[in-house]
Amino acid sequence: MSSILEQDIMYLTGVGPQRKKILSSELGIESVGDLLQYYPYKYVDRTRIYHANELSADMPFVQLKGQILSFETFDMGVNKKRLVGHFYDGTGVVDLVWFSAVKWVIQNYKVGKDYIVFGKPGVYNNRYQITHPDIDDASALQLNDMGMQPYYVTTERMKKAGISSRTMERIMKGLLAKLPPIPETLPDFITRPHHFVSRDEAVRCVHYPHSQREMQKARERLKFEELFYVQLNILRYAANNRKKYRGYLLPRVGETFRNFYSVNLPFALTGAQKRVMHEIQKDMNTGRQMNRLVQGDVGSGKTLVALMAMLIAVDNGFQAVMMAPTEILAEQHLATIEQFLHDMPVRVELLTGIVKGKRRKDVLEGLHNGDVNILVGTHAVIEDTVQFRNLGLAVIDEQHRFGVAQRAKLWAKNDNPPHVLVMTATPIPRTLAMTIYGDLDVSVIDELPPGRKPIQTVHLYDKQTASLYQGIRREVANGRQVYVVYPLIKESEKMDLKNLEDGFAHMREVFPEYSLSIVHGKMKPVDKDAEMQRFARGETQMLVATTVIEVGVNVPNASVMVIMDAQRFGLSQLHQLRGRVGRGADQSYCVLVTGYELSAETRKRIDIMCETNDGFRIAEADLKLRGPGDLEGTQQSGMAFDLKIANIAQDGQLVQLARDEAQTVIDRDPECNAPEYVLLWKRLREIRGTNVDWGQIS
Repeated sequence: MSSILEQDIMYLTGVGPQRKKILSSELGIESVGDLLQYYPYKYVDRTRIYHANELSADMPFVQLKGQILSFETFDMGVNKKRLVGHFYDGTGVVDLVWFSAVKWVIQNYKVGKDYIVFGKPGVYNNRYQITHPDIDDASALQLNDMGMQPYYVTTERMKKAGISSRTMERIMKGLLAKLPPIPETLPDFITRPHHFVSRDEAVRCVHYPHSQREMQKARERLKFEELFYVQLNILRYAANNRKKYRGYLLPRVGETFRNFYSVNLPFALTGAQKRVMHEIQKDMNTGRQMNRLVQGDVGSGKTLVALMAMLIAVDNGFQAVMMAPTEILAEQHLATIEQFLHDMPVRVELLTGIVKGKRRKDVLEGLHNGDVNILVGTHAVIEDTVQFRNLGLAVIDEQHRFGVAQRAKLWAKNDNPPHVLVMTATPIPRTLAMTIYGDLDVSVIDELPPGRKPIQTVHLYDKQTASLYQGIRREVANGRQVYVVYPLIKESEKMDLKNLEDGFAHMREVFPEYSLSIVHGKMKPVDKDAEMQRFARGETQMLVATTVIEVGVNVPNASVMVIMDAQRFGLSQLHQLRGRVGRGADQSYCVLVTGYELSAETRKRIDIMCETNDGFRIAEADLKLRGPGDLEGTQQSGMAFDLKIANIAQDGQLVQLARDEAQTVIDRDPECNAPEYVLLWKRLREIRGTNVDWGQIS
């Protein structure tokens, strides 16, 4: 059977070399197996026949049964004609209209013959009409054969080559008619308890369901299977890693940690921070390598948790490293850690591109001989010249900004790979975390430190800037600072947006009494850092910027975030930008400025931002609005969502079910060789031969 699935589509009825070339380049369809996974994106119910006297202009697609009474042709200019077929079904007349292929229509459709006509009704000159209808011979088409008509995604190039959704439907129908039974890919002990239909039935019914229920059952089975093998691959990889890599045993909570906790810690930990610390400590005391993701909103105290984990490593005679995606963020982490560790005998050093000469040499020597306890840096820490004496813990901040290969280099810095703690301030919905970070254990810091006030978010239209400027003046008069963010640096011809340069000039005009900073991605790093530092020191009252400030600026005195043209930003990005304020004890504000004309989806985004500060709720909404492929981080991490039918945003329960079933298989067959699981491991090898190795993602 596998040889049939591997067969070239070129030899299928209705395809041939030209169409094969287009399907290959446009959709990546090369084989029969690929074609069977080209699932419909919607269905139209063809089980009911309507009557002409039931029609209304706002109806969706309908079908009628009757005869063409006559044809009438109208000239529409040079070499252009409009053909009208007057169609009668016993209750009224509907005009069938064609603007192309006129000669073909007259030759192929006969007056007085029974047809089933399908299309969307409209009204023209007070008469109902259907433009370019689908027409089938009524005698050859049984009503119960029609079922739910599938619709397939087609590209412009496909349409120009005459490959429409209907064309794909006919090709698929011809293929399925000749296809022998499709072998099962899930064992009975998985399909039976969940009442999943067989793979053969699912594939046939997903393309040609006879009812809504049949279609749903087919899609459910195929979605589960797709998600199950994704999870099985991730969990198998994670289990292999646990067997392959022994972790350093770090059982001691020693003097360094205790002194820090009792003397230097300026406030009590939140319950969430304590819970996550217990989870980390337990991991480092098991003898297996820790791979843990710590999720927490901006300001939830992830850096402090990471620092305490690093102090446990130091107490056990190991070094620790914290890797950040930008120099600014690395310097910020260093300043925070040094502030926490003041007067403690722990040597902390920075390693970024700007650390050069003697200072760099001293840092490298200190790492090699063990004098440096904690290193903070950018990707510079994974360069070959950086040699640790005994690296026990690696903390990776905002890991989606590092490539897989970059992260893997950290593993080679010691005989055994270090424990790995990944931090992210981009809340990730649980269903997505199970897939992107499937081989990591997940901890969530879901409390903000006491005393933090929720940021108030308001939506203003761009004609209401007078009240905005008044609010800015009030905050600056109270000694606070303001961010103003624009989506573009230079004017775009296609989008009517205020660009950063115009915005900066405008703000200087409106607030001549203030000192302003400007920051954008095209500035030299040294200039950008200088401007940000001026703002951080309070030398400027306003920072006008692009989204380069999304991650990596910590100015507790800043209390206002103004986001111009907020409709141009995604939910997660808006939430990240908002997180730049609210870092002190004072009330902070986020102002979303838009034009009046907003799409329904944009209004929903703005409303969600104004309603909640909960990053996880926002991430869930973002996943539903934008889909997993657009979520920040998934593209940078090198991950391609190769899901053909499942949707992580909408199929959360199936993701969890697939995860549970895959975990059961891993638990019962850790060596992947039990006879009852042979089918699963064989199928996983087949899938991995053609798809992304999901297990390597994290």
